[in-house]
Amino acid sequence: MAAALEIGRGAPIWRAFIVLPLHIPQANMTENHSPDQAPEEIETAMAASAADELARLQGELEELKAKSADLADQFLRAKAEAENARRRAEEEVSKARKFGIESFAESLLPVCDSLDAALAIESATSEQLREGSDATLRQLLSAFERNKVVMIAPAAGEKFDPHRHQAISMVAADQEANTVVTLLQKGYLIADRVLRPALVTVAAPK
Repeated sequence: MAAALEIGRGAPIWRAFIVLPLHIPQANMTENHSPDQAPEEIETAMAASAADELARLQGELEELKAKSADLADQFLRAKAEAENARRRAEEEVSKARKFGIESFAESLLPVCDSLDAALAIESATSEQLREGSDATLRQLLSAFERNKVVMIAPAAGEKFDPHRHQAISMVAADQEANTVVTLLQKGYLIADRVLRPALVTVAAPK
């Protein structure tokens, strides 16, 4: 680096230039190298170090690529499994809608057979008809029970339940108000859900 020094004031203008030595540190260029090494040796060492670093980075890159491919494969497998599960669920729902009453219908077949057999008797007596009707009713109630269909038949004097009973009218009766007086038609539940409320008359307030 050159530095200019002005000589005297008022003298003829001339300048003396003193050349000062400029030292530029060779940072990272000769680090960890002996000052006695030739430039060619230093370049060779630096090239080898760069090659090692490049190899390390390439190895890490390949490892990351392998991990990425594995994660992508896992994602595709999980997606396929979820899609298969969705299809199976849709099929089960569709089957349930189509064949949901299959068990109930099957349990009613003996009832139908009994009715056919009763109608096939041309000269049945009233007693035979009565016995056949009772047997058929038992079969029907058994089919109801197997399919969780429960009868609602409140007795006289039972508390009126608006969730299970339907009052046709309120009548004067010698019993507590708001209680069942007469059962006009039985009701039915299925799995605690009212299929049909029982039709009743209810005692009026006195």
